[in-house]
Amino acid sequence: MALSASTTLPYPAAKVTETFTDEAFLRHISELVGGSLESVQRDGDVSGAFTLTVVRKVPSARLPEIAKKMLGDSLTVTQTERWQAPAADGSRTADVTMKVAGAPVDVNAVQQLVADGGSTRVDLTGDVKSSIPFLGGKIAAAAEPMLGKALNVQAQQAEAWLSGRS
Repeated sequence: MALSASTTLPYPAAKVTETFTDEAFLRHISELVGGSLESVQRDGDVSGAFTLTVVRKVPSARLPEIAKKMLGDSLTVTQTERWQAPAADGSRTADVTMKVAGAPVDVNAVQQLVADGGSTRVDLTGDVKSSIPFLGGKIAAAAEPMLGKALNVQAQQAEAWLSGRS
């Protein structure tokens, strides 16, 4: 399933990057959706190229019933983001992969933070795939809109998070 979502935040790309990679913010987002943040590891400084690895437990409530029976009430999701150094205007790109423990579900995406004056457009494009026989398409189809919604939740919460710190 193709994944595509976009939103704009009224903050510079550097602030958005700092927020999207802040452990307290990641914990807040995880708990907001009924999950928990298991671990965060950042290799490198956010001022340059770096890699962020986030492990979360998330509820499986929105998956098809048969998938929930196979996977249980929650899923452990490992999200790895390989961020490039910022461009001259502050824009950034991250290659994002997600792996679900115990399930052949993979997400490969590109997240772009496009600087636009004092604002940042956040674009996410990619693919959701599942190789579970007969169910893979349904699982990928269920996951794709959830990821788009997750980007919107992340953006809304980032805006609230940043406005509370300005």
